[in-house]
Amino acid sequence: MWTSTGDLCITQSMFQKTMRRMTFAMLSALCVVGTETQAQIIERPRPAAWKGLVDGGRFMDRFLPMQGKDLRSDVWGDDCVKPRYVDNGIEDAQNSYWGGNILRGKDGKYHLFVCGWPEDSEKGHFEWPNSIVYHAVCDNPVGPFKIQSTIGPGHNPEAFQLADGRYVVYVINSYYIANDLNGRWEKKHFDFDARDRRIIEGLSNLTFARRSDGSFLMVCRGGGVWVSQTGVSPYQQVTDRRIYPAVEGAFEDPVVWKDHVQYHVIVNDWYGRIAYYLRSPDGVRWVVDSGEAYMPGIAFHSDGTKEDWFKYERIKIFQDKYGRAIQANFAVVDVLKADDKGNDNHSSKNIAIPLNPGLLIDFLNKEVPGENQEVVIRIKAEDGFDPARDLDFKSLRFGAPQEVDFGRGAVMTRMKQDGRDVIVAFDSKTSCITEKEFAPKLLGKNKKGQMVFGYSRVPWIDYEPAILSARKPVFKCSENHKSQMSIRVDNLGLKRSLPSEIKLEVQQGNQWVLVDSTQLAAVDSYGKLEVSMEAEYVFEPKKSYRFRIVVADRDRQPGSVFEFDAVPRS
Repeated sequence: MWTSTGDLCITQSMFQKTMRRMTFAMLSALCVVGTETQAQIIERPRPAAWKGLVDGGRFMDRFLPMQGKDLRSDVWGDDCVKPRYVDNGIEDAQNSYWGGNILRGKDGKYHLFVCGWPEDSEKGHFEWPNSIVYHAVCDNPVGPFKIQSTIGPGHNPEAFQLADGRYVVYVINSYYIANDLNGRWEKKHFDFDARDRRIIEGLSNLTFARRSDGSFLMVCRGGGVWVSQTGVSPYQQVTDRRIYPAVEGAFEDPVVWKDHVQYHVIVNDWYGRIAYYLRSPDGVRWVVDSGEAYMPGIAFHSDGTKEDWFKYERIKIFQDKYGRAIQANFAVVDVLKADDKGNDNHSSKNIAIPLNPGLLIDFLNKEVPGENQEVVIRIKAEDGFDPARDLDFKSLRFGAPQEVDFGRGAVMTRMKQDGRDVIVAFDSKTSCITEKEFAPKLLGKNKKGQMVFGYSRVPWIDYEPAILSARKPVFKCSENHKSQMSIRVDNLGLKRSLPSEIKLEVQQGNQWVLVDSTQLAAVDSYGKLEVSMEAEYVFEPKKSYRFRIVVADRDRQPGSVFEFDAVPRS
């Protein structure tokens, strides 16, 4: 259910003023050393439901040994981060670096957009509001990255490419845009339309995923989902409550990405030094997986040596041609941020950690498998991977992720080779795959004992649905006391919607009472429709009521629910 209160449409000037106040308030709070010290050493108790997770059940299990050639100890940093690969990511003695993600250019090189500030700054780490965004380049995605140019002021950058070929580097409060990765960069500002919904914890630390039609889905720091048709056209809010898990935590630094199966989000609880992993078929409906997405200790070498960084923040994902996550980049610091002073032995940098990308899998059943049917999948061969030769088939489990992550799920019944691929059948009785499952998971080992995993799409889920979303009604009360309402409905999805029903309800005690309903005609993608309603419901003057609008799609797609407060008769 989506809930909402308030009318809000953010203009550029309003947004900039608000963000300046937020930035000043955040900086002031962070500069209180005692609060900062206490805040960043909280140990969150793990949910009891996480007990029993097997290898591969957590996103964190996908991190592989760091890569590098220049292993040194004669560098800045606490002893816990020595020796380390100084050629991994970007670091030097002059600057403290933070954030940043990688794009591969047409030149075959890897382009890192990272921010930083002089290490000898009087404020130390808290010089970050004066960050400069740098363009760094390397022949490989690991490093060492070397600064090629300066883009301009900004913090927490995230770079992405638009459908028209241009490049965007987002920073808090603004963005830079250029026709080429090498510039010239022009600074601009996004426009945001909250669509009568509450903005959750402000609009900062935005993260972006390109949808299949070239439009963009954005997740803000607070966990709200927004959509832009081009990536630079106004962002429109779809949800009105955060998508994050319902647990204690101060969430920030989300990263969203889309692969050939589904959408993914990782969000950091920066007080508790733990992160959570979420998945979605369409970017709007999300499930939270069990287990840590990451936490301190994930930066290790092939011999077991750890680079034991105190804080891991600003995770960014580098993807392969299928969209699979193959590398995570982090901003790391060796001590509490308040203990990173100017011109001392402490600093921050960007590091790269490779990820197990997972296997390519096709789901071959045409419908939800019954209890007496087999579940059949194709596991595809790739360069360097021969499934018939490499997999330990007896270890494989397939089914609903909440089952296989705990060592359950369906076991293999038979397999056969099909060209370079393999076809594997599983007993459906224990797969727990239902019509709500959008990404069944494979989990097991290869013959070297290393974890393997993969997700697949299923034929009964629409991964590019219409997303019908209503705004608040405009109320009018006629002389005969009938309630008249006009409601605008937007389609922020990727296809034309089916005819639907829209209902307006008012809350009376613990019950929802129907005010009126009407049929909603089909709406084109990014289109809008105005509908009128009239009902014999008398609203008292100047009284605030709790309402909800329910849009029910006839094609088994879940409808949207929008709750809000309004005064129908002013």
